[in-house]
Amino acid sequence: MLDLYSPGTSPIHRMSPGAKILVMMLGGTGLFVFDSLPIACAAFVCVLALYPVAGLTAKQAWAQIRPLLWIFGIFFALQWWLSGLTVAAFVVIRLATLILLASLVTLTTRASDMIDTITRALGFLRPLGVNPAKIGLAISLALRFIPVLAQITREVREAQKTRGLERSVIATAMPMAIRTIKMADDISDAIESRGYRP
Repeated sequence: MLDLYSPGTSPIHRMSPGAKILVMMLGGTGLFVFDSLPIACAAFVCVLALYPVAGLTAKQAWAQIRPLLWIFGIFFALQWWLSGLTVAAFVVIRLATLILLASLVTLTTRASDMIDTITRALGFLRPLGVNPAKIGLAISLALRFIPVLAQITREVREAQKTRGLERSVIATAMPMAIRTIKMADDISDAIESRGYRP
């Protein structure tokens, strides 16, 4: 369920997982350090341009953010009311960029490779009593949470649309919350059944 990897031989697919994670971290940090709408727009365009480089279609890119448009709408309206139109646009574009960037990493990186890379990178913490494998698994799952949440949201909204309930926030939010909790339980059961004791 969690491995959203889309097989390919693009330059981005061939990049090491560590390099991709580092670029994602630096890019995400830069979006918060440089508090600028033009920079956020430029970053958004750059991330979108990486999808065809990775052999991914515009439809795949759109699928990452389309289910979350209602969340964008709420954020936009709230920020517009509190801080103005420019801030509202900046917040939404920055969030969309982060989601697309995280999705690009998950679509071009196998889950096992990501976990192994993070675990090795955190090996220096082992003398301090920290278990790198557990942290690596937690971070890997966190990196994949947004794309999986988008997938769950899309499925729920499509199901509710057939019932004529797509405009009901409660009718959409409740099944999504239940599906997310169920997914977490399934992951926990799968790890437990495999005797995962890092």
